[in-house]
Amino acid sequence: MANWYEKYMSIYGRPFSEVPQEIISSTRERLARLQSPEPLASIVVIAYNEETHLQACLWALSEIQCRFPVEIIGVDNDSKDRTAEIFQQSGIPYYTEYEHSCGYARRCGLQHAKGQYYFDVDSDTLYPPLYYEVMMEHLLKPGVSCASATWSYFVDENHSKLSLRLFEMARDLFLWIQHFKRPELSVRGLVFAYNADYGRKEPYRVDIIRGEDGSMALNLKKYGRIVFVRDRRCRAITGYGTIGEQSMWQSFVDHVKIQIKGISRIFYKTDHYEDSEDNLVKKK
Repeated sequence: MANWYEKYMSIYGRPFSEVPQEIISSTRERLARLQSPEPLASIVVIAYNEETHLQACLWALSEIQCRFPVEIIGVDNDSKDRTAEIFQQSGIPYYTEYEHSCGYARRCGLQHAKGQYYFDVDSDTLYPPLYYEVMMEHLLKPGVSCASATWSYFVDENHSKLSLRLFEMARDLFLWIQHFKRPELSVRGLVFAYNADYGRKEPYRVDIIRGEDGSMALNLKKYGRIVFVRDRRCRAITGYGTIGEQSMWQSFVDHVKIQIKGISRIFYKTDHYEDSEDNLVKKK
């Protein structure tokens, strides 16, 4: 049985010039049918120099199954490749954010989103058909302010299926244990969604290099619970940006070393974190 994402991999990693016109046209048609003038949720795709991934992401988005009305919009973070052209060809509304960082891009998306709920989408990530519907079911529960799902990595020549599976099982177990006391630390931007009305009261941080979504989740705790969704129907799949070129074993060892340093945090809650100097944006 083929994986749900295999057909999207036929263009994932390829330059836009090599994408068949049939895929571009059919994706555009399906996206147009999905767009609602009164969306309950806004699906916001941010991209910076993602020419080789964005079309595959939009193709997957165009085939979502969701009984809730949605809009799909994009944010081009002032890319230098053909990212903006791909957004144009897709037909979805998109906006250009000239300040570079995920925080700025996500803030731009939130400013233009019409939906009551906001879905983060990374353009190098593929989302399964029921991702949005399952996440919405959790977001609509009483007392919930936001939700974060799980994700997998593509199998490739450098990472075997077995090594990936073991790595992901260990990581997911740790995130699940951690979420009881520190749910904000288990949030990852590529699989994060929240109540946009609350989010507009707690603007994205743009003074940090990474962690803008965890910071948003931390601020949203005052409005309701952070839900950690462990449902394979909404498990996204992505590349190796957080692992790099190293082996799964080395990545596992590095992650364990990092987590052990502050392992006591899983036993108590906090509403404040100190930012490390290397994560602060240098002022011009």
